[in-house]
This record gives sequence, structure tokens and C-alpha cells, in this order.
Amino acid sequence: MMASQHSDAPHSMADETLFAPGTQPVNLSRRRFLLGSAGVASGALVLGFGIPLGASRVQAVDASGGIALDVPAFLEIRPDNTVRFLSPFMEGGQGTFTAMAQLVGEEMDMDPATFVVEAAPAGKVFQIMPGGRRMTGGSSSVRSSYTTMRRLGALARAMLVEAGARKLGVPAASLTTEPGKIVHAASGRSLSYGEVAGGALDLPVPDGAGIALKDPAVFRWIGKPVARLDMRMKSTGKAVYSIDCKVDGMLQAAVQHAPRLGLQPGAIRNEAAIKAMTGVHSVHTLEGAVAVVAPYWWHARQAADALEVDWVEPADPASLRYMPADFGTEAFTKTLASQTGRGEEAEKAGDIDSAFASAAKSFTATYKSQYLHHAQLEPPSTLARFNTDGTLDLWLPNQVPEMFQAIIAGKVGLTPDQVRINSPLLGGFFGRHFHYNDGNPYPHAIALAKATGKPVKVIWSREEEMLRDPLRPMAVVQFRGALDAQGWPLALDVVSATEGPSEGIANKRGKELDDSALEGITGKAYAIPNRRIAQNFVKNAPTLAYWRSVGNSMNDFFYECFLDEMADQGGKDPYALRLKLLEGNERLTTLLKAAVDLSGGWKRGPYTASDGTRRARGLAMASPFGTEAAAVAEVSIKDGEVVVHEVWEALDPGSIVNPAIIAAQANSAIALGLSQVLVEAAEYEDGMPVARNFDAYSILPPDRMAKVSVKIIESGAKMGGIGEPPLPAIPPAVVNAVSTLTGKRVRAMPLSTQSFEA
Repeated sequence: MMASQHSDAPHSMADETLFAPGTQPVNLSRRRFLLGSAGVASGALVLGFGIPLGASRVQAVDASGGIALDVPAFLEIRPDNTVRFLSPFMEGGQGTFTAMAQLVGEEMDMDPATFVVEAAPAGKVFQIMPGGRRMTGGSSSVRSSYTTMRRLGALARAMLVEAGARKLGVPAASLTTEPGKIVHAASGRSLSYGEVAGGALDLPVPDGAGIALKDPAVFRWIGKPVARLDMRMKSTGKAVYSIDCKVDGMLQAAVQHAPRLGLQPGAIRNEAAIKAMTGVHSVHTLEGAVAVVAPYWWHARQAADALEVDWVEPADPASLRYMPADFGTEAFTKTLASQTGRGEEAEKAGDIDSAFASAAKSFTATYKSQYLHHAQLEPPSTLARFNTDGTLDLWLPNQVPEMFQAIIAGKVGLTPDQVRINSPLLGGFFGRHFHYNDGNPYPHAIALAKATGKPVKVIWSREEEMLRDPLRPMAVVQFRGALDAQGWPLALDVVSATEGPSEGIANKRGKELDDSALEGITGKAYAIPNRRIAQNFVKNAPTLAYWRSVGNSMNDFFYECFLDEMADQGGKDPYALRLKLLEGNERLTTLLKAAVDLSGGWKRGPYTASDGTRRARGLAMASPFGTEAAAVAEVSIKDGEVVVHEVWEALDPGSIVNPAIIAAQANSAIALGLSQVLVEAAEYEDGMPVARNFDAYSILPPDRMAKVSVKIIESGAKMGGIGEPPLPAIPPAVVNAVSTLTGKRVRAMPLSTQSFEA
């Protein structure tokens, strides 16, 4: 993280302020803390649940449906009867802050509309997920914390009732609660929560094992379409993202990355001219980049773009992550397709060899997917500030604050508690804000803050982001299918040539298979008796990442499209085939029928619509992140281009918290699924991305968005996620419809690379 400085700018930090208002970290190891810090109101009830659980307590919590961890949340009940809640999970447009307020507010008996929710700082107390983890991803925020957050609300309510009992001089058992207040029906008296907050401050936290949670039959807010808490501030421009953060004395920086990963900056040919540009404070060489620092980012950006740098090839490319000058996606696709090995098995059932030997019919197909950018609206940024007490403050978009804290502490030689991670709202993420080596701007910000002696905010321009954005992997998948004498699937043999995102992030092949490389091909519920699914590991040149719905985003496309091929080869209708293969699976059969019913009944086509266009429909299913999905898509062809008119999707997440958020997330995921299958592709030529901004990287335009209908089914199964599950079934549903309409099987995304005739 060292920066070589090209300026004699002052290094003094004497004019620095230590903390911006509201950023002081709270010591959550105590229930009581200095109320003047962190903007906490005098007389507020503060509940910092960091209570070590002894063995007997752990057992009691487990028996009552909780988790054997410290209860990871922080509540402040203010005298004005509002609540400040620190969420263990990040908000990036998916509605997590609102869902957390619903869960806590339900058991607390407090309207979620009264909550002000912020992202919690890094800290062990907030690591509430199984195994003591904390992350926002995998569609796991609500489902992993459903009981814990409800229990937090119930504990808060119990403490408020006890405080009310003492103030009213009556037994706690004689009191009830209504939203935001404690009621003594016998005397007609009541107290607002805010009125007893101060008295409740020093009460012991009740034993969680003795706290009963509400019967879902009496829920006021859980399961209801509660309005999003973040909508007003986003609609009025008051929402603060990392890109908006600022502190006193701050400088700003823009970078020019090496054109290919692994190159290092040599001479800056026009350094003197850059230093003379308007507003330039200093110029710095960094690891794989050159930065320009200025009081205003636009001045820094203009100067960084104008840099003329001699980029130096590494002496030993094999020792690091290196992008060769001859890498191109077209050639790499051929490399993947040329793999002939049988791969490493991820799933096996039956006797695959005997099944193919005895099959009435067998056939093969090859499918391909593309690299994808995250293309989130907010490009990455980091604000770094070293403080006079030796601590480091960082404001940056992230999905795993404790991971960033630990890694950064190790890099800069501090202890984790000396590194304070502030997590503003995320301007979209889709997996972009995990920790990726070479894919995060915080090393630049830290190096520049150290070099200049001032707080520095680094913002990557869209062009620099697309140069360093780690990609959704691509794959080439070889299928072999076998049918019995009646035309039903007998065997399925699949080998995917790919590198999984976890393998890519680690930059090596692990001891075990990367589950995310094949998920969506593995784990399918269809009753095909003989199966073999394997991976041929092929190292990629671009850096790789998790992308919305991860492996399912492409693997369900492969599988569900080939399943339609199996139906056609056996003379079966694809809907009837799926029902046959799901016999005995009531949940998935119900779901599939619900999607078809939502579309008005199964009508594969081709057929002529009322407007005279020739249309067809396709269907597909997916089972990502604990939620089941089934989708039907209707398409036509116009001027050689696919038009998706309507999408109907049924979702079964088991149970729900907010149906309005689910509907919004479904629409969002469907839009991204359509964008992937219709137009998106990250392509490389000569070691460089072809697209560096949205003028060349296509995303779904508004006029190509389909009409969407969503049906939510609450089967009562274990709660699943919702942010990602609606996506994977969309590409195969669309492609299956296109294949039916054109009479030609489509086996690659995106469809924009092909021309069609109905």
C-alpha cells in the first residue's frame, strides 16, 4: 500500500478532526455507555446485546428457537418515541433495513415506520450468522436472522414493560403493550416507550429462554407490505453513499490503472504538465496504477486521464495475477470448448455408463455463457483517514465489514480494533462489494492518505471500474442425454469447463470443488435416475467474482435448456416432462403449476397473438438460496431481435416478511436476468475489455423490459432468500421460448450476438 509521491505537499495532520459527528464507534461489550457519543439522546434506552452465553444459557436459547451466539444488535429507544437500530446487514436497495425493522418492531410492539436504521460498525457482536459470520450476500440477511431479530425485539419489550411497571408501581404482569406504549388497563394509565427509556437503561437483560415470541396469527407488520424506510431519503437526495462521504480537510483522488493487470507504472512522460494542471495537489505511483490528488475530484479525474505512463511488464508473470496481452474472450471460449477431460465429479447417481449403453436414444449438446460485469450504479470509492491516536477510519461500500477490517489491519500493521469500518448505503452491489484483491480502491485511499498526511477519498471512474471489476465467470458445458424406450430421461452426463468464482478469488484450485462453479446443474430435483456432473477446471485470465445468484445465474440456463432438448428428443411436452420428473415432489409441482396458471395456462406455441405477432412461450425452474422458482416467458421476433413481452414467475420462499419488497426484488432480478440473456457480455480483445462504459457495455433498456407478474407461495418450508432466486429461471425460460418460436435450438447467451427469424 505504499505510494511513491511526486509532490512536496505538506504532510501535517495538525488540522485534522478525529471524527465526523455520529461516527464514534460504540463499545458494545457493556450495556451502558457514554450517552453523549454517537449522537445518542439523553434518557434513551440503549440495548447493546453482547452477552456471553454460558452452557446452560446456550441450551435454553437453542431449545427456544434462538441461536447459541451473543444477540447481535444495538437498539436506542429515544425519548421522542423513535428507535435507532444498527443493522448487522447492509442496505443496497434490497430492502434489508426495512425488513430488520419489521422483525424487531413486531416483537417490540413498535411501528417500523418509527425506526431509523443504520449499518452497524464492524464488531464481533454483530456476527450473528451461523459460525459467527456476518455478510450481506447469498440472499441470507433476513432468513439467517429472522428469529434472532424477533428475539431482540421481544427482549427490548420485556425491559420496557419492567421499566413501566416500576414507574407505575404495578406488577409487570398487569401491563400490556400497544404500538409504542405500555398500557395498564386496570387504571387506564399508559406510558410511551420514550417516557420509560431512561428508567429501563439499567435493568438487567432478561433471560432470552424465558421470552415467548408472538404467534404469527397476530402479526401486525411481519408478512405485510410495510413501506420502505429508505425511499424518502433516496427520493429527496438525502441518502448518503460512500461516494458522497466527506470529512474536514479531505482531498480527492482519481486513478489511471495499468491497462492490463500485473503491469506496473514506470516513467510518467508528462509529469510536469500534469502537476501544472488546474487544482492538482500531487501525483503518486501506486501498485498497478498512478493517482492524481486534488481538492476536487473532477480536477483529479481530468489530470489522471491525461497521464502518459510507461507501463512495465512484470519480470515473473507466473508469480502474480497477470492479464496477458493476447487474451481474448473469443479465443478463450474455444479453449474451454476444446476441453476433452471427464472432469472432477461433483454429483453422481446410478450407473451412467450402463444407462447410456442400454439407452434407446442418446444425443449431445454444447452450451456457452459469457463474462458479465456487475455494472452497479455507484462505482467503487473509499475515504481513508489516519487519526492522531493511530487509528484508521474508512468509509467504503462493503458486504463483509469484519473481513475488510481484518484484512486491512493486517496490511497496514494495525490491530483490527484500530481500523474502523463505516458502511454507507450501497448504490447497488450484486456481489461487487465483497473483498476482491485488485478489485477494491481502499489500498489506493490508504496509501494516498499516508503519503499526503490528509484524508483522501478515491473514486474510480466508470472506465477504471470496468478495467478492474472482477467478472461473473463464463463456461462451456458439454451435455450428453439418454432416453428410455418411452422417451423419458434415463441418464444425464454433464461436464462444465469453467473456473468457479471462489476459485478465481483465491487465484488457485482448491482442495475441494467450488460448489458455486456448478450450482444450478448440481442439486436439481428432477428424478433422472442416472447422473454424472463434473467440472474441468480451466484457469481464467480475468479476475472473477460473485454475481447476482452466483453459479445459478448461468448454470440453470444450461440445465433447463438442455432439459427442453431432452423433452423434444423424446417427443414430450416440456411442461409435461417436468411434471413427470417431479412426481412425488408436492412443493415443486405446486410451484410449477402456479407459474403456468399465472400465465393463463400452458401454451407453448408457436401461435399468433391478438396483435398479429408470432409468439411462443418457454418455462424453466430454479432452486437457489433456499427458495424455489418457476417462470414462464413469452417472446416474439422483431427485425431479427428477440422481444420478451411478458414474464410470469411463481416463487416459494417458504415464508415471507414483506410481500412488497419481494415483488420489487422479483422485478429487479427478472430485469437483470433479461439483461443477461438478451444483451449483456463483457468481452476482451488484446488483454483489454472492449467496453469501458455504458456506451459500449449494453444493459437492458427500459423499452425492452417485459411486463412482469409474480405470485408468492408460502409453503411453510424453511425460509429462503429473495434477492437472487427470481433471476436464474429467466434466461432459460426466454431461450426455451425462442428455440420453440424459431425451430432452432439456441445454446449461447447473450441473444444479441445472433439474428433470428420467427
